Amino acid sequence: AAMAGGARGLYRRILRLHRALPAALRALGDRYVKEEFRKHKAAGPAETQRFLREWEATLIQQQINEDKEKMRGKTVYGIQLTEEKLNDFRDEQIGQLKELMDEATKPKTKITISKDSQHET
Repeated sequence: AAMAGGARGLYRRILRLHRALPAALRALGDRYVKEEFRKHKAAGPAETQRFLREWEATLIQQQINEDKEKMRGKTVYGIQLTEEKLNDFRDEQIGQLKELMDEATKPKTKITISKDSQHET
């Protein structure tokens, strides 16, 4: 209940921004955002304010990156986290970032179908 109004709008803006991502990154980002917002539904007022402030800052940084990309014609995803920001994270959050990085950077698997694999009945 503490996150209701402003959080809903922020949540929608983040998901709208994700529409510009390639499909795989969009799915990964959407899933991550949904999980994070779900986890913080019952957070206390102080934690909720910090959570929303950090997501708002991330959203603004992503929009700035988009503007820079348009000027340079080069696509860059994500933002750099300062050492100060990383030091503020709990161990669980560092683990989530590592999982997110691993998922985003894992090589794509290619499936090839050979004509030799015909079934006989």
